[in-house]
Amino acid sequence: MTQDTTSTDLKTLGWSQFFTSQLSIEELETLTPMRLCEVRRRSVVALSAGLERLDISLTGDHVATDMAVGDFVLSDGERIIRRLDRRTLISRRAAGVAATAQLIAANIDTLFITTSCNTDFNEARLERYLAIAIEAEAAPVIVITKADRPEDIPVETYVDRAKAIYERAEILAINAKDPADIARLEHYCGTGQTLALVGSSGVGKSTIARGLTGEDLDVGDIREDDAKGRHTTTARSMHRMHAGGWLIDTPGMRELALHDAMEGIGTLFEDITDLAMTCKFSDCQHRTEPGCAIRAAIDSGVLDEPRVERWRKLMEEDSRNSESISEARGRGRKFSKMVKQAKKVKSGKRGE
Repeated sequence: MTQDTTSTDLKTLGWSQFFTSQLSIEELETLTPMRLCEVRRRSVVALSAGLERLDISLTGDHVATDMAVGDFVLSDGERIIRRLDRRTLISRRAAGVAATAQLIAANIDTLFITTSCNTDFNEARLERYLAIAIEAEAAPVIVITKADRPEDIPVETYVDRAKAIYERAEILAINAKDPADIARLEHYCGTGQTLALVGSSGVGKSTIARGLTGEDLDVGDIREDDAKGRHTTTARSMHRMHAGGWLIDTPGMRELALHDAMEGIGTLFEDITDLAMTCKFSDCQHRTEPGCAIRAAIDSGVLDEPRVERWRKLMEEDSRNSESISEARGRGRKFSKMVKQAKKVKSGKRGE
């Protein structure tokens, strides 16, 4: 590893002591840290300490599904030798019937959760994004766009609704096309900082990304009847921002299925999870069981029943998806072991 790996440029990529501590003496001397800014099907694009882009083919044990934009890797200049442990990771259960985890962004500091002052604003959807951010220990910031033209409801009402979901999240209502409003976001975009931008199609993600990076990202038209737009971003990628940090953009997500987010859900619904601990029975389903503290709180008006139902659904979904992914991984390991054993037997019969 050359001297410039401790330079300002490497720190600009988001490098910290967390990653340095993972390196051996030999790796320090022979390999180069790089950060993935794009993940393709059979290759990745990585940034060096000098911010040079390098196309690297994925070979051997390295596959695209194991890589995320924002990952730090060690390279010999031609290959990825190994991926470093992640400080944070945003992921979801992949859409479709296959029980697999889809990596969204790695080593981020802040998650911009975008919604807008129209029918896109949805508490249940925001709760899902917030649970993911909390689980990953990334700071959640809810960015409410189209504040210059709210639909029938005052902007303050949307802000209050967002605060009611999770009071520890920063809430910003902006006009994404106003440079002054974009400047309000730059507090999170300084040198060495990384943020990911998530949200459904048509809420202004690409407009925000263009304002923060200066890159010409197209914005699809929005249909007035359902507030849904055509999002033109098709792949995750990392972009340098004006303020010096890095932005990871993501496609609009039609489906956001949780997995391994139990702690995030628990923190988001802390009042409910704390109360559940006081139920008479440890296996209480919080419906009609006697001695249910949550049911009593609903009946007395302390808890909002629709919110409790959303909590219950997220907990059940996360448990189901986490179990199915774990089972799929177990099957994969068993199959791999079986293939290796078959090859070993075949080689033995050949006398190799």
